[in-house]
Amino acid sequence: MATGEVKWFNNAKGWGFIIPEGGGEDIFVHFSAIHGTGYRTLAPGQIVNYDLIKGERGHHAQNVVALEPAAETDADAAAVEETTA
Repeated sequence: MATGEVKWFNNAKGWGFIIPEGGGEDIFVHFSAIHGTGYRTLAPGQIVNYDLIKGERGHHAQNVVALEPAAETDADAAAVEETTA
């Protein structure tokens, strides 16, 4: 299993890229490759483990597991504050 850092992830499109820990080309990741229940997403800077798969269009991540939770953004904090007020 490889380790990397999420470069970016577009929730609307359901895909993004991971920067491999050892360097090299960014790795494509689709939301369907993320382990978890409910809404599957990743956040920039989040550290993940993944299996590297060689596909027809290049490398992509499979069996993606976040090693740390996504950091709370200012927008997340504002939404929580608004719903609890």
